[in-house]
Amino acid sequence: MQGGINTLLSEQVNAGQSVGFLSSWRRPGRLPTELTSFVGREYELRQLAQLFKQTRLVTLVGPGGVGKTRLALRAAAQAAPGFADGVRLAELSGLRGPERLPEVVADALELADRTRPFAFDAVVDHVADRELLLVLDTCEHMVDTCALLADALLTRSPRLKILTTSRQPLGIPAEYVMAVQPLDLAKGENSEALQLFEHRAASAVPGLVLTPEERTTAAALCRRLDGVPLAIELAAVRLRALPIATLTARLTESFAVLGTGRATAHARHQSLAATIGWSHDLCSPDERLLWARLSVFGGDFDLAAIDAVCTDTRLPTGSVLEPIVGLVDKSVLLREGDRYRFLDVIRDFGAQQLDRIGETVPIRRRLIDYFHTRLSDFEKKFFTSAQVPLYTALLSDYRNLTAALEYADADGTLLALAAAVWPYKLCASHSAQALYWMNRALAQQPEITEDRVKALVWATTFAVIQGDAEAASRLSAVLQEQAALLADRRLNALALMCHGMAYGVTGEHHKAVEQLRLALERLKKDGTDLDVALASLRLGIVYALHDRADAALSAFEEVLRLLGNDSRESYVQGHTYGFMAVAQLQAGRADAAERAARQALELHDCRGDILGVAVCLDFLAWATTERGCHQRAAIILGGADALFRLLGRGRAMENAQLIRVHELTLDELDRSLGAATRQELHRTGAALPHERLMAFALSDDNGLSVQPDPPASGCLTRREREVACLITEGMTNREIAERLVISKRTADTHVEHILTKLGVSSRTQVAALFPAEQQREAEKRN
Repeated sequence: MQGGINTLLSEQVNAGQSVGFLSSWRRPGRLPTELTSFVGREYELRQLAQLFKQTRLVTLVGPGGVGKTRLALRAAAQAAPGFADGVRLAELSGLRGPERLPEVVADALELADRTRPFAFDAVVDHVADRELLLVLDTCEHMVDTCALLADALLTRSPRLKILTTSRQPLGIPAEYVMAVQPLDLAKGENSEALQLFEHRAASAVPGLVLTPEERTTAAALCRRLDGVPLAIELAAVRLRALPIATLTARLTESFAVLGTGRATAHARHQSLAATIGWSHDLCSPDERLLWARLSVFGGDFDLAAIDAVCTDTRLPTGSVLEPIVGLVDKSVLLREGDRYRFLDVIRDFGAQQLDRIGETVPIRRRLIDYFHTRLSDFEKKFFTSAQVPLYTALLSDYRNLTAALEYADADGTLLALAAAVWPYKLCASHSAQALYWMNRALAQQPEITEDRVKALVWATTFAVIQGDAEAASRLSAVLQEQAALLADRRLNALALMCHGMAYGVTGEHHKAVEQLRLALERLKKDGTDLDVALASLRLGIVYALHDRADAALSAFEEVLRLLGNDSRESYVQGHTYGFMAVAQLQAGRADAAERAARQALELHDCRGDILGVAVCLDFLAWATTERGCHQRAAIILGGADALFRLLGRGRAMENAQLIRVHELTLDELDRSLGAATRQELHRTGAALPHERLMAFALSDDNGLSVQPDPPASGCLTRREREVACLITEGMTNREIAERLVISKRTADTHVEHILTKLGVSSRTQVAALFPAEQQREAEKRN
């Protein structure tokens, strides 16, 4: 089965690349929705728009808090319609080691996991022929590595452009460095800085309108803050508690301590430091303690995580709501739905305070323990209907889980967490990443323990999924030896199963069957239902990939029996039904194969598994062709092609028999439809939005009436077209509400409806699919 299991068992898309159940969660790589109004920067935005036409690498340079990221995101959103493959954002602030930079960029590009973990090659290959704008945000802590990556990408990808933000230039020849200055102060009471202050003040104190005298005082305060946006925002929110005159006087006292003078770059840094320090001084003791402890999170977080990681006798469980509200009110902590996050400079300040009070090690340990508990719970419930909800919850915390792994690696306690991370990495198809952490953990703690053998079981499994025959054979040999020393019958049976899987990936079919059958027999006595199901699934796949249909179907039926009729488990069932479709085709039962492929399709889609969906679309198209529905099959194959291209890879088939089935399918479609018609139907399928593609694939439509509707063809109401027009102009929901004189809640609802109807998940995609000129023409026609 040379390479069969590795490509077809599970190389799904990276975490967060959902197309269904994660539609409300911003996937890695997508531009975030603006939560507050964007003020000023018109000159800079025009300059960046021109630079995108003239140069391929632009770096926005400036001190922390000056607005580099916000400017970059706005400029990228405005430029998105001009890039055929859109915009991708790689957020680097949470990285603690440059070796993981390619991994984060791969996540942003929505690449499936690759054989070599975190290698530049996969990223470079993916963007080679794409017209894309890549934003690398916050590069200053790994300038050399970012420069290396940018140079490699630009050299190999002629249509790629890169926008970076950093506190210092990357220093490569292609780079155009644009210094981001504080907001304009020259116009006094009409300056951009004062406009920002007034916007944020109005948000902090609804209905607030400054008098002329107060505007004069506010303008002076903005000058005192050197026009640094973050400093202005932190100051403005204090109007909830202090009148403008008192606010200015109090803040001036903080500057006096630092002795800031003229508006140099260093002074601006002091302005921000003074403002953050002043905000810290105004916090209650509980707020300060919580601020420091929350800095251990690598991304955003929810109340459950806060309670688990940050509470103790000093800050009791159930008492954190008040300090959270206080930090949000002071704009120290940002709330997005039911989750919270810091700006980078605010998190950095908190981390310094955590070091100062001597709590860095214990609070990091609590984060590690928190995720170990969650992963252990996921492991216990992996084979149940709770699988997808538990995976979804962990997916929202993927940056925090990575931070926990890094902390455990740093303090030498990685093994337990690495051994427990397999259910998340399996569902997310992060096999290369899983191998990376497990190999580090195994090297770190050579003593033979249950955790070490468990890590070896899953390291071997992920090596098989990767198709790495050498690693699979080496790891399975070590696993068998060390499992035998523990004298645990279940672990020894799992080691035998892994040995069979290793034979499978090296192409030794008969040995694979022999070992897997023996492992299955032992696991039925000593293993769990999940163990038996996985062994049966793997045995069935070996059979299916070597044309033993009846034996494969028998193994797959055993998996489904263990799951039960009402199970909503996704991972095991998805692969079972997918390969059941292959076996049914081999047995000459095209109708049964189509039913199985549809079931697999739904199961993979509910987990956001793009590669699983793409592979099952192929299976479905083969069955549909066998049934004589040739137009339908051609459209489905076109949809699969688009998904494989999105993942930056060819078809996930290295098994000779499956390659032959695919080639015969194409030959039959060309014979019955003609090559030109088949290719046109391919293009039709490739152009379908995901939701429409899935609906078509799961229906009985023969494809005669299926055409991809243009976004402005009437699927939007008149009001929704107005809102879409404003989205393309870069307006936030609040600004749209103000322009159209509607409530923000109504604007939010319109935007949600637009995204759903157009089959997209971001505002950038709305702009790309529905340009403003087209909208205005649509308005004229209607």
